[in-house]
Amino acid sequence: MTTTVNTTRVAATPTFGALIGTGVAAAVVASGATMAVAAAGHAAGISLDMSGEPIPVIGFGVLTVIFSLVGVGLAATLARVARRPRRAFVRTTVVLTALSLVPDAIADAAPATKALLMLTHLVAAAIVIPAVARRLAA
Repeated sequence: MTTTVNTTRVAATPTFGALIGTGVAAAVVASGATMAVAAAGHAAGISLDMSGEPIPVIGFGVLTVIFSLVGVGLAATLARVARRPRRAFVRTTVVLTALSLVPDAIADAAPATKALLMLTHLVAAAIVIPAVARRLAA
């Protein structure tokens, strides 16, 4: 008697829960990273004042979490409706990241402050976009 074992592997589709879990974890990491960048910039002498009002370091983390979770929601939607969700997500979020730099560039703040604000956007994007994209079907 012979037995045949099927060793064909089927690529697993990431689950909705895995996507959300990864996205939330990436948002938390990005939040900490943006707060660290802001605190380091401030410690190095870069003002966190915008329009004469100081931006609290915790504000960087809070906004990072909020907008990262918006990105996770976008990823969840694209996972359901897009033919190529990873490609659509990366392209969309790269464009949105670029657009997020515009308000910083025209803000009423010192040039170093503007650069620091832009850097925090790029740091958050560099953490969240790849982490979430890996959970989407190519």
